[in-house]
Amino acid sequence: MEKNIQGSTDFRSLRPETQEAIRIRAVDAVKAGMRKCKVAEVFGVSRRAISNWIRIERQGGAEALKAKRRGRPSGGGKLKPWQCATIVNLITDRHPDQLKLPFYLWTRQAVGQLIEQRFGISYSVHQVGRYLNEWGFTVQKPGRKAFEQCPQEVQNWLEHEYPTIKKRAKVEHAEIQWCDEMGVRSDAASARCFAPKGQTPVVLTSGKRFGCNMVSSISNRGTLRFMVFTERFSADVMLRFLKRLIKQMQRKVYLVVDGHPVHRSQAVKKFVADKADRIKLLQLPPYSPELNPDELLNQDVKTNAVRRKPAANQACMIRNVRSYLHSRQRKPDLVKHYFHAPTVRYAID
Repeated sequence: MEKNIQGSTDFRSLRPETQEAIRIRAVDAVKAGMRKCKVAEVFGVSRRAISNWIRIERQGGAEALKAKRRGRPSGGGKLKPWQCATIVNLITDRHPDQLKLPFYLWTRQAVGQLIEQRFGISYSVHQVGRYLNEWGFTVQKPGRKAFEQCPQEVQNWLEHEYPTIKKRAKVEHAEIQWCDEMGVRSDAASARCFAPKGQTPVVLTSGKRFGCNMVSSISNRGTLRFMVFTERFSADVMLRFLKRLIKQMQRKVYLVVDGHPVHRSQAVKKFVADKADRIKLLQLPPYSPELNPDELLNQDVKTNAVRRKPAANQACMIRNVRSYLHSRQRKPDLVKHYFHAPTVRYAID
């Protein structure tokens, strides 16, 4: 019987040079025709270790079996406070492409590459994630903002135009309302839910595609007006909504809208001019939906009236949307809450 060349010594406790010699000799023994289980017994290691060494040698040659330098890689170590502050400022104020990084958003890989680019320190994505957690960063779904938006126009709206509108509305005893329109579809993405790992939940919905549209207006006093319809949003639809709005409101309405072509149509302009004592249309800066509180009502309806209550047909969808909007009308405090979002707090007073 051949004697175990290691005796009872654990392979992991051997010197790197000894480990390297054993790996090379073990692989050579297998190549010479010795069975893996016998080689494992002779060298005092597991059969799995022998298989791993053979795989490594096939992929990288004999060089891959040589001893590697132990310890922390050079250039590593914990980031210094000033280095942390530099990275935090960069990922807060800049986008990856502005720093010539091949990423669209700040991910752990992007931040890790930024750290390596700036300080020559390489970290795993897990370590980068721990740093981000320490710095107060969390995983979030990014919002959208059109690059066509003009920051100067937005600033002018917030600092000059809207304060002027508010003063005029107060003089005329008018109510400021924000208006928007949207469409909902039966094939919209479902809301997320919990389920056992590996068992994807299934939502039973109609295989047919259908939808409906709605136009609404809200005020920071908690009022909500809406109209649900099935045809394409047009000047005729907008005029129907404006007529209903005027009929329901006892005060003059300052209606804030976006730049949709319907809002700028000749028919709408003529109607507003003829009813100047009852309604006035005001336009938000272009490409600035985040300034419209009514967008938050739209998100609320899509999330709670459409995605969480799949409809069997168009009539059922319309009932769900109307029912949900009626419930919101009965709770003005919830409507007021839309104005608490950071981008629309300017309209809370």
